[in-house]
Amino acid sequence: MKENIKITVIDRDDQRHELDAPTDMGMSIMELCKAYELPVEGTCGGMALCASCHVYVLNDYALPEPSDDELAMLDQAFFVQDNSRLGCQLKIKEEYDGLEVKLAPVAQ
Repeated sequence: MKENIKITVIDRDDQRHELDAPTDMGMSIMELCKAYELPVEGTCGGMALCASCHVYVLNDYALPEPSDDELAMLDQAFFVQDNSRLGCQLKIKEEYDGLEVKLAPVAQ
């Protein structure tokens, strides 16, 4: 089992950040972004109660289906696309090596 994988996060200024992501800590994409001080708030602490960790999944990975809570929150979020997910609901796994996400814009 790999201890770290690579996940690419594209920030809101279109800058690419290739991040080392541990697979043994149960971290989410939101927590990874926060650890690297990328502009993701995670206001609700990962409970799928806000959309401040909204991301677009850019490549084709077999991700788990969104929960009803995640879908309900995305239904209220701004700038939602077909590939929208909440970063707090995507737990880092070894099979996500090479995953690319883009931070969704924030409402002004």
